Amino acid sequence: MKEEHIQEVLDKLKNGELTEYYVSKEDFLPVRNVLVKRADFKNFRGIAKRGGAVLYRYMETPRS
Repeated sequence: MKEEHIQEVLDKLKNGELTEYYVSKEDFLPVRNVLVKRADFKNFRGIAKRGGAVLYRYMETPRS
């Protein structure tokens, strides 16, 4: 995955255009590397799925 595409998806989650985004095991590290650089990093919640995939959601209240 390219960084521009990842940023676009994360922005769509933030803006409410997407409610959740499924990331496969192969794409997890590229997505995480982009995600941790964002100022709103703590607003994203990753839910681990079977096989190493992650389901990301955006929360209005950041986690502590």
